[in-house]
Amino acid sequence: METLMADKKQDRALSVRRIASLGLQHVLVMYAGTVTVPLILASVMGLNGAQTVTLVNACLLTSGLATLLQSVGLGRFGGRLPLIQGCSFIVLAPMAMIGQQYGITTVFGAAIACGLFTVIVAPLFSRLIRFFPPIVIGCVITIIGISLMPAAAIWIGGGNPDAPDFASPSQLLLALATLAITLLFYSKTRGVMRNFSILAGMLAGTLIAFAAGMTDFSAVTHAAWLGISMPFSFGLPVFSPVPVFVACLAMIIVMTETTGNVLLIDKLMGRATTPQRLADTLRADGLSTLVGGCLNSFPYNAFSQNAGLIMLTRITSRSVLAAAGVILVLLGLFPKLGAIIAAIPRPVLGGVGVLMFGMTLAAGIQQLKEVSFDNDNTMLIVAVSISVGVIPMAFPALFHALPASLRLIFSSGIFMGGFTAVVLNSLLNAKKEKRDA
Repeated sequence: METLMADKKQDRALSVRRIASLGLQHVLVMYAGTVTVPLILASVMGLNGAQTVTLVNACLLTSGLATLLQSVGLGRFGGRLPLIQGCSFIVLAPMAMIGQQYGITTVFGAAIACGLFTVIVAPLFSRLIRFFPPIVIGCVITIIGISLMPAAAIWIGGGNPDAPDFASPSQLLLALATLAITLLFYSKTRGVMRNFSILAGMLAGTLIAFAAGMTDFSAVTHAAWLGISMPFSFGLPVFSPVPVFVACLAMIIVMTETTGNVLLIDKLMGRATTPQRLADTLRADGLSTLVGGCLNSFPYNAFSQNAGLIMLTRITSRSVLAAAGVILVLLGLFPKLGAIIAAIPRPVLGGVGVLMFGMTLAAGIQQLKEVSFDNDNTMLIVAVSISVGVIPMAFPALFHALPASLRLIFSSGIFMGGFTAVVLNSLLNAKKEKRDA
């Protein structure tokens, strides 16, 4: 109750302009990540330009609606937490496989089905929260922070590892300059101004890139003013057993990552995660995915990237994320606005990403500081869990010989590390917990 009262007090202290500016920061942080999913899937399935635009617009529109559902809440849907929703990278590989073998209407059918599956199993999955004591939470948050670093590295290099100029000196210098300006702004400002350090860094980096001829806004003139994604634009969804099973398996991993994000956000808000709040959050993931499949989009989950931004600004107001949801809806309805944001160079995003993703990593380490390392079991749990979680990121090709369904599980560092932490803690600390009780 005290935390909710503090949240309302924080809302009252924020002006409408400040809420909108902070919401825009959250959108800028997640924009590139969420539009990458439809762009890659469109390329894999050989869609034309108009169809690709339809997917991107649908993705942004549904991301906005999903963010509003998650932050504002509707009955038992939405955790009423400062979470921003976007197309999940976890489901990118399985959806690409389904699209290539079965077609895009089967992709949407699988999305609708796995969304319904998530809504149904959310209460059951949320009961697993009792297996997440501080040591497990610390491991999961640390792995989430580490898992974000490859995305930052790709952004720093320019966004496309196959491009001839990927990671050119100019791109590396642009990312470094953006990071340096962001750090300088953050360290030299106080109060309200410090909250806009990420926005200031991205603006400065974009201006530097424009002056150096590394970006342009010509695409803005060609973008349409209005682009509404109508339901089932590609035809009625097709429900096929194998794609539905694969999609549901992927959503189990999505629910694991969402659990980690809820644990982190609740920690930042100074309160314990309850099964009901986690279930409400997972239901919102499921409903957003179901609606997304109807609106020509893909499965959704809470983006981990934005937790680092919350840690920097120390603003956990749900109003800010609701504003971000509104902005995403507008971007989905007015492609010209999206074209402006799309012009931000990837190295600029990579520069601020290093800081934000590092903050998530630091939060995991801070959580582990609260755990007693007096016994060898604790050291063993942390060492093995984080190592297992890092392996799929350090060398993804390790599991290439496994069947597709198993490869989906083993390639998720967050799932593997979190599962290992839960199992080891249950086995090694069970006697100690009973004795302490």
